[in-house]
Amino acid sequence: MRATQDQLTRRGGRRRVFAAGLLAAVLALTSACTDGEGGKPSSWQGGGESAPKAAATITEPAADAKDVPASTGITFTTKEAEDTAVELKDSAGAPVAGALAADGKSWLPKGALKYGETYTATVTATGDDGKPAQATSTFTTMAKPGNQVRVSSFLGDDQVVGVGMPLIVKFSRAIPEDYRDDVQRRMTVTSTPAQEGIWHWVSPTEIRYRPKEFWKAGSTISYRVQAGGLPLGDGWYGRADLTVDIKTGPAVIMTVDNKTKRMTVTKDGKVIKTIPVSLGKKSTPSSSGTMVVIEKLRKTVFDTFEELGPEDGYRTKIDYAQRLTWGGEFIHAAPWSEGQQGSVNVSHGCVNVSMKNGAWLFDNTRVGDPITVKGTERKLANGNGWTDWNMSWDEYVKGSALPYDPDAAAAPDAEEAPGDATESPSAEPTA
Repeated sequence: MRATQDQLTRRGGRRRVFAAGLLAAVLALTSACTDGEGGKPSSWQGGGESAPKAAATITEPAADAKDVPASTGITFTTKEAEDTAVELKDSAGAPVAGALAADGKSWLPKGALKYGETYTATVTATGDDGKPAQATSTFTTMAKPGNQVRVSSFLGDDQVVGVGMPLIVKFSRAIPEDYRDDVQRRMTVTSTPAQEGIWHWVSPTEIRYRPKEFWKAGSTISYRVQAGGLPLGDGWYGRADLTVDIKTGPAVIMTVDNKTKRMTVTKDGKVIKTIPVSLGKKSTPSSSGTMVVIEKLRKTVFDTFEELGPEDGYRTKIDYAQRLTWGGEFIHAAPWSEGQQGSVNVSHGCVNVSMKNGAWLFDNTRVGDPITVKGTERKLANGNGWTDWNMSWDEYVKGSALPYDPDAAAAPDAEEAPGDATESPSAEPTA
């Protein structure tokens, strides 16, 4: 029984960012002059007092820039700064919420800016002498684009998933290779507890994230794509931002050994059940490798006549089905093979279990729970299901458009992540 994923339709120095309201008194002490190319660099007009040690310059957007993408952040440089504060206001003087980026050299708004609006950015750097230096840049965003790319998530808010669940983000249009690094810079993942992980481009329209090891049981995870107004190539722009908040359940892990014809189920490291199985016969072997549960179907019908033809095809009612591959491998109840389960492989590639064990597995597993099958005649093909865990970590990181930095790869603890990056309200699963 074949299906495709689309059929199942359904991230420098010490600096601290202060709330804009706390800056008013400090900002009134400073002014700036224009350099003609970038933002207004820091200057000091303090009469006979000495100039501040710190300095700040806004490099993007440039002063008086027009048609700036609504996804823009504020990029700046500072010198001898102990504290750095960034403020962005619209033409009416209303502050825009945002947070310092992980690199400490830029500031990102909480959401896409308004189209056709004028904004003023202010960066204030304060040195160990306590004297602030300020840089400003006023710019205007572009008009609303006609070509927009939708961003969607397989998972929805508040969903509880298995510890092997990759985070899956899809784009309605292929992202050119030379734009993917910009997209990744706008994708953040935070988790409690913090766990090392990375994004991996599966195709030009899909990117996934997995941690180095399985997610820890009971993790809270938030992933965000700041795609609104982001240039995505050939005159296309991101339609809207996307934020999804999920949790992981207990660490339920299934292991199937073809030699013993047994499935071992562990929960949080302890064996809770051993189940006799029948795997694929030699002409239709099961795939060896690590997969995860993609979907669960209490009742379904397997119809292979179109694929296999009238001589080999079959149409069978199935209970307690859990999809593992796009090619049609499932865990499911197979009362007709109960006599062979635990001793002989007779299936068309699925993991056959008894009706009773099928019901138990269905009740005790969830989408994203991992299963490893060992010792069969066929290896799991890359891309035949969510095969992220069937790749070594070294291979997986090669799918990132950004260089892998182990020190920066840990998804920060949501309680420790900076500012609005972890406090943004959740969005609908499709943006």
